[in-house]
Amino acid sequence: MITQILLAVVVILLVILIFLVIKGRSVKPRDIENAVSSTWTKLGLDEKIGKLAIHAQDIRDSHRSIEQMLRVPMERAALGEMSLETILSDQLPPDMFGIRKMILDGKIPDAHIRSTVGLICIDSKFPLDNYRKMAEVEDSKEKEDFKNDFRKDVRSHLNKIAEDYVCPEKGSAEFAFAYIPSEAVYYFLVNEEFEMLRDYTKRGIQVVSPLTLSHKIELIKAGVHAKKLSEEAESVRKDLNVISQRFNEIDELWRVFYNTHLRNAGDRAEELDTAYRKLREEFDKISRMSKE
Repeated sequence: MITQILLAVVVILLVILIFLVIKGRSVKPRDIENAVSSTWTKLGLDEKIGKLAIHAQDIRDSHRSIEQMLRVPMERAALGEMSLETILSDQLPPDMFGIRKMILDGKIPDAHIRSTVGLICIDSKFPLDNYRKMAEVEDSKEKEDFKNDFRKDVRSHLNKIAEDYVCPEKGSAEFAFAYIPSEAVYYFLVNEEFEMLRDYTKRGIQVVSPLTLSHKIELIKAGVHAKKLSEEAESVRKDLNVISQRFNEIDELWRVFYNTHLRNAGDRAEELDTAYRKLREEFDKISRMSKE
């Protein structure tokens, strides 16, 4: 918006200068100054640029605040937990996930997802101190040292997740998620430590970023939906089997009733009707004889 305003100012000044040249007047510095001052005042650029400066300061303050949070382990962990909770609550119904709930015989992961393969635990307290130091230093040797320390931190952290949260015998899934709230850190690990991540994936630890976690959540939702459809189809199949059995029972009862009781009743009714007709004929004869 500010860029468009400044561009408009430039265009207006050019128009004024062209007009002055066409009029045959010499363009003096004082004329340009007056034109700029008048345009500046009419457009209220003093106020707009003042607001822009305030917004820029707010952005710098917010950046410093976030940067400070990422430097302090506890605050960084809280930021990771908040972003993780936001992703889960945006993509999953409340009955499909939990935040900091005690599960698996006393373990409390940062979050968990209820899936068709068990509880999928998610840890968001990823160690980033040595990564930050590695990114800040200029000396190549120090950078390599911090990189090695970061690699050790990652291994230790992933080992703990495997030990705590991958236990199918207690109801967990055969894998867990190690959530990194930074795409930059995630792609650094993918590019620099791919073999290590692949080894841990085989052990059931999947390192995820906000984007990759969102993708995996959609796959989990699809699996849950497919299972529900399968369960509903099985329920319908069982209901049809019950109806079929009931129909067979009714069919058998009807056959017995028709072949035995109803047909016998028909035969008895016919015999009774014949006897009645004979009796009626006798009464008719007696009635005719009395009249004669």
